Amino acid sequence: MTNHHEESSRQTIEHAKGLVIDSIAETMDLYGVTRSAGTLYGTMYFEDDMTLDEMREKLGMSKPSMSTGVKKLQNYNIVKQTFRKGTRRQTFVAEKDFFNFFSNFFTKKWLREAKTNLDAIKDAQKELKKVMEDSEADEVVKQEADQVYQQLEASKPYYHWLQKLVDSIESGEIFDFLPVDQEK
Repeated sequence: MTNHHEESSRQTIEHAKGLVIDSIAETMDLYGVTRSAGTLYGTMYFEDDMTLDEMREKLGMSKPSMSTGVKKLQNYNIVKQTFRKGTRRQTFVAEKDFFNFFSNFFTKKWLREAKTNLDAIKDAQKELKKVMEDSEADEVVKQEADQVYQQLEASKPYYHWLQKLVDSIESGEIFDFLPVDQEK
């Protein structure tokens, strides 16, 4: 293979990686992760491990931005700190298994959604009960409070189902119902 042909092939490989990195960044942006953190994850996905300096060099971002992005990705448990033999610098590696990525990334968000909303519903229903039990409150107002109370009550099964979904993903039980196709 000539040097020119090899160079062209390498450029094609980098372009192909870039397409996937961009789609990962766009997808993560849909779920509330900054596009730059998504680009960072996508870039790390194709690397064995990287230092902050290597990330900065590859992406042209500042070291503080890299550090912030890495911390956010670590919080989702989709980037882990590693150690490279012979160096004292921190290195980081991205989760390569998208099933683990899915489990780590989405379950945290879903549990947060369920907890936040169930807590708010509990507090709201306490307040609504006070209105419903208030002997001096107007009947129309009590009915409105009861209607809102019942509407909130009807939303609880969704949040409990979401918690069960998370449990089934974390335990792997979901794969009994939705097996992973082994096709490539």
